Amino acid sequence: MDKPKFVGGQAVIEGIMMKGIHTVVAVKTKEGKIAIKKLKDKSWGFIEKIPLIRGFFVLLHAMITGMTALSYSAKMSGEEDEEITNKDMVFAILIAVVVAAGGFGVLPVLIAKPFNIQSEFWFAVLEGVVRAVLVVGYIYVISLMKDIKRVFEYHGAEHKSVYTYENNKDLTVKNAKPYTTLHPRCGTSFILLTVFASIVVFSISGGLGWSSMWEKIISRVVLLPLVAGLAYEFQRFTAKIINTKIGRVLAFPGLMMQKITTKEPDEEQLKIGLISLKYALDENFDGEVQINLEEQTL
Repeated sequence: MDKPKFVGGQAVIEGIMMKGIHTVVAVKTKEGKIAIKKLKDKSWGFIEKIPLIRGFFVLLHAMITGMTALSYSAKMSGEEDEEITNKDMVFAILIAVVVAAGGFGVLPVLIAKPFNIQSEFWFAVLEGVVRAVLVVGYIYVISLMKDIKRVFEYHGAEHKSVYTYENNKDLTVKNAKPYTTLHPRCGTSFILLTVFASIVVFSISGGLGWSSMWEKIISRVVLLPLVAGLAYEFQRFTAKIINTKIGRVLAFPGLMMQKITTKEPDEEQLKIGLISLKYALDENFDGEVQINLEEQTL
């Protein structure tokens, strides 16, 4: 099987999930070992390939897989006694969708309304500024929490591991350490891009006649998949041209936001990221294993 051109992942509790040939999560257990598990993560087919539409479904797919990895990491690290059930996962996803629709979609409209701006474009701009402040403020506040800061260190380790692979270097701590913790395809950048995408989409919807208060609120919920899809396409575009001057300019806001969501990892965290990636790239790996971290020479 050919190795993928790009890989990616997600930080979890005391570990990292990586997607390569397989999707694998590696977690430091309460006994000090590294638990590694291959996750069920089949493609959703053509629906993840249709431009504009695919962004929403890729995001939903990643959310489901990420929650599975997070549940496993919570159990293996000693944070929880059991992994969450499918019922629990469906409930958690529904809650996440409601919170996103309310906090990201509706709340900025309600905050912007008292300014009584008649221009649909400038209303969407003000709404977008409010949305950005809410998003960045929330992420900054949680970044101050000790447990979240440690997850953000693993996030940095994930990015360094990805850079090492994408630059065709051996997956070693020595090779990975010099790379930045900021990556143009990061989900943090995607969150910020949705803010800019929302200004475009909602100003157009207002111009098309969705201008009353209730129409604004409904449109913010109904059009969220389109906003996510537009942001996804834009992020893919900027990642392809990241080495050009215009690419660096377009990616800059998202990379700066990653200064909040990624922290410099220690060598152990970096080693766990590299182990997760190595197993994700091993076409023969299947199931679940536990290894001693000290015995791994990376």
